[in-house]
Amino acid sequence: MTTTVKEIMAELKSMGDENVKGIFLKHGVKEPFFGVKIQNLKTIQKKIGKDYRLAKDLYATGNADAMYLAGLIADDKKMTTTDLQTWAKQAVSNTISEYALPWVAAGSRYGFQLATEWIDSKEEHIATAGWATLGGYVALIPDENLDLPMIRRLLTRVVTKIGSAGNRTRYTMNGFVIAVGCYVKALTREALAAANQIGTVTVDMNGTACKVPDAIDYIKKVEERGALGKKKKTVKC
Repeated sequence: MTTTVKEIMAELKSMGDENVKGIFLKHGVKEPFFGVKIQNLKTIQKKIGKDYRLAKDLYATGNADAMYLAGLIADDKKMTTTDLQTWAKQAVSNTISEYALPWVAAGSRYGFQLATEWIDSKEEHIATAGWATLGGYVALIPDENLDLPMIRRLLTRVVTKIGSAGNRTRYTMNGFVIAVGCYVKALTREALAAANQIGTVTVDMNGTACKVPDAIDYIKKVEERGALGKKKKTVKC
């Protein structure tokens, strides 16, 4: 089984695909990376399971493929505030700042505390990590353990600030509204009202086929399925 950083990096290099790399570059992934398909990273994840130390060492390589894998295998509960702050500073690729890091932060003991700090950052990759972490957090944590007044204030903040926010920050803010509407049943109506006030969210997708989810439509589809308020066991995917 692959267990060392050197072995994993060699395996990732062998899986690299120039076509995949080109697609990832358009989606905001920054060099260095090999262009490994997510499904291949998940295959490695299954072999490794959780490994706190290995995840940290892989993330420290600065290679975006390795950093994404680190998010998949990290033992979230063992992550310290120092670990997470370090990861936030280094999360310059969209796949890391909006997915790998927020997955780990949301599942950690410090996710909410750090996320509410990160959203104030002037560095967009940190601000986006904050909003994405908040979305993951409300999807995981039972409503009775959430600070609902604070979540309401954050919804209001999105309404008032999203228009002037950075490009990817708008995307993750919209994702937060969707997450609250879908996973916090007590605030579904307030999330819908916020989405209605916000209107259409425009994000430059750099010529890719990706679209910004319509928050109202998304939440209502979840409601139609009878799935409002059903929490996730993990936000990693």
